[in-house]
Amino acid sequence: LIFVFMILESMISKRVPLFSSNVPTAIEWHHPLPPADHSYDDTPLLTNC
Repeated sequence: LIFVFMILESMISKRVPLFSSNVPTAIEWHHPLPPADHSYDDTPLLTNC
């Protein structure tokens, strides 16, 4: 019963996500899933635009 209440309350309340900065980076959209082995010669450098 408590679990059902928690689920309903989470759907009804319009809270902001705690970790909104965890958006997917553009590099995730360039490769099929799962990525091929040895896709890069070096570790890619990610920057914020």
